[in-house]
Amino acid sequence: MNFYDALQWRYATKKMNGDSVPREKVDRILEAIQMAPTSIGLQPFTVLHITDPELKAQIKPIAYDQSQITESSDLLVFAAWNEITEERIDDYVKLTGEIRDLGEKELEPVRNMANGVASRPKEEHFNWSARQAYIALGFGLQAAAIEEVDATPMEGFKNEDLDEILDLSSQGLKSVALMTIGYREEENDWLAPMKKVRRPKDKLIIEPKVLQTA
Repeated sequence: MNFYDALQWRYATKKMNGDSVPREKVDRILEAIQMAPTSIGLQPFTVLHITDPELKAQIKPIAYDQSQITESSDLLVFAAWNEITEERIDDYVKLTGEIRDLGEKELEPVRNMANGVASRPKEEHFNWSARQAYIALGFGLQAAAIEEVDATPMEGFKNEDLDEILDLSSQGLKSVALMTIGYREEENDWLAPMKKVRRPKDKLIIEPKVLQTA
């Protein structure tokens, strides 16, 4: 399935049939998430990949009993960094140097950019990181569609409760969004036959012009 056909095919599946997604498809979806662009390439988030039925059952009540949690093949939790720490910057700079074969002098601009983000007020760190996680979420959703795997992005859950279940605070993380992947149970999914509702292009996309000054 090509990219544009996949855009039309996918929808936020409300009812899944519990079938497992082949591991090779899951791996390609995870690779798309890994390859998603983020600001300065920092990737300030972690994705928790959950397949354990007992853990999914534990999460379902704090996700307002949405059935996709337990009917899915795989559950992904996108968790953003709560702080851009010096240690995290060091890890990023070191990895950049190793992959690109750069010395400390050549890595100075990389470190300076990361330090620029870290110099913002601490309360902004999580919000900035969460925005980067959403970029990766979008890549994951589209990769799933290309693989003809259903996926549902979800914000309807109790973040603090999920953080506690997964012990995210000890890892310097806070949950942002969920993504369930699996296969639609079309006959029991009220949304499956519905047409997509999207704003017209001429309302959604505008082309500003230079304002005339007197």
